[in-house]
Amino acid sequence: MTTKKRHKALLVFLFVFLCSICIYGISVVFSFLNTGADRASILHLPIESVQVYLPKIKWSSIENPGRPMEKQTLKEIQKDYLNAWHIKNIAYRENNPYGLKDYYTDSVQKNLINTIKYNNSQKLNVETTTLQHQPKINFYSADGQLVTFTDENVVEYQRVFKDGKFVFDTELSSTYHVMMLLEDGFWRIRHLVKDENEKKLQEIKGSQFATTKNDSIFLNNIPFKIQGINYYPQETPWDMFGKKFNTEIIDKDFKFISDLKLNTIRIFVQYEDFGKANVKPEKLKKLEETINLAKKHNLKVIVTLFDFYGDYTVQDWTLTHRHAESIVTYFKDNTTIIAWDIKNEPDLDFKNRGELNVLKWLEYMTKEIKKHDSNHLITIGWSNFKAAKNLTNTVDLVSFHHFNDNFENDFSSLKETTKKPILVEEFGVPSYKSIWNLFMGDSKKSQAKYHEKMQGYFTKYNVSHMSWTLYDFTKIPSSVAGKMPWKRNKQKHFGFIDKNGNKKPSFEFITPK
Repeated sequence: MTTKKRHKALLVFLFVFLCSICIYGISVVFSFLNTGADRASILHLPIESVQVYLPKIKWSSIENPGRPMEKQTLKEIQKDYLNAWHIKNIAYRENNPYGLKDYYTDSVQKNLINTIKYNNSQKLNVETTTLQHQPKINFYSADGQLVTFTDENVVEYQRVFKDGKFVFDTELSSTYHVMMLLEDGFWRIRHLVKDENEKKLQEIKGSQFATTKNDSIFLNNIPFKIQGINYYPQETPWDMFGKKFNTEIIDKDFKFISDLKLNTIRIFVQYEDFGKANVKPEKLKKLEETINLAKKHNLKVIVTLFDFYGDYTVQDWTLTHRHAESIVTYFKDNTTIIAWDIKNEPDLDFKNRGELNVLKWLEYMTKEIKKHDSNHLITIGWSNFKAAKNLTNTVDLVSFHHFNDNFENDFSSLKETTKKPILVEEFGVPSYKSIWNLFMGDSKKSQAKYHEKMQGYFTKYNVSHMSWTLYDFTKIPSSVAGKMPWKRNKQKHFGFIDKNGNKKPSFEFITPK
């Protein structure tokens, strides 16, 4: 082919390609116009707010002496009102007014922009979110174009940074007077005025069914020492409530655990598996069946929430609050549950997610859970005794995990920092022997000696404890132990019963002698 022909072929190809792009673009425009525009796509909304911002909102009154408030209109007002808060939160965090004009009229925009300019001049950034709204309709115009309402006791959390460094944080309860106008089919805020009488929130009352006094736990005012075990079915570790959920297996295992004279199990609720902010009813049902089986066999339960969760940012708080609210309100009167364990080993996220982010999320999640459930204790499953010294004034029960041979020193060090009950929530060593540890002797005998020694400590110091775990496992998710074979294989062999159903020497010390 000559050079002239090649050039001609290239020109023909480019012409066809450009025509195809134009036709595709026109079809997209026609499709958009025919289906109707979504506000999130035509306005400056960076992310779909329904996925990232779900504060608790409850209208205390929608009565109006003039025109009645239609349900659909109320729904639209609420959506645009919360979107306005969400966009304002983003604007204050980024010090950028982008998107404000879509939810605020000019006069309100001016005030918000002035605040942003001031923060920029002072090198301040504010991370903020609202956790609760209680609006009450004051007036709804006869033409349906204007609404005023009072948003009472708005719970706001703010975190202030200067030059990128954390300065302080605060939680306030404020009342806002709001006017919204219907413009171009959308509700925009015309006035947003805050009362001056804001106040810090009051402390929340303690537990009722499960309580603590000094370093002891009480259930219905009767002293209770936890002697338990962390539980997963042998065939479905880290997927207990999945497609292979089997009540017959769980029932059999719980009877076995109860017959061993253990009194408590610890189980895990995975944030994403349970539906994130919108908890799946079928998952709640499976959790309820599991707790009912524990009750059948006289076992108490510690439920660990937010397994495999790892965001912690202020912008994610309202989603995690809705998740926790759905679960704890469902079980708030359940007397089989002892405690909500907010998160398993959150200190392992300090480095990648930021210690401040993790600790503040835990602190406010504790408040959120106690707001909905005062019957059960709150704890956090720290990975070691040093991390467990965090937030001791926030939790009811101080929990830590122990996987080494230095218990007395670790326990004594933690005991010096708190007068609250202490739970050794996980402890154990693997009976793992391979090319990676050829010179470790008989690992099964070493495991048995470890558990014998630990039970001696628990008796000596009268410590609540829960071993890890009943069974050896054949499969370990990489998200649990990584991809390195020496780590994953070691994680498979912490059980008292091997993969073939045989009791290992350590089984003799699964309970105190």
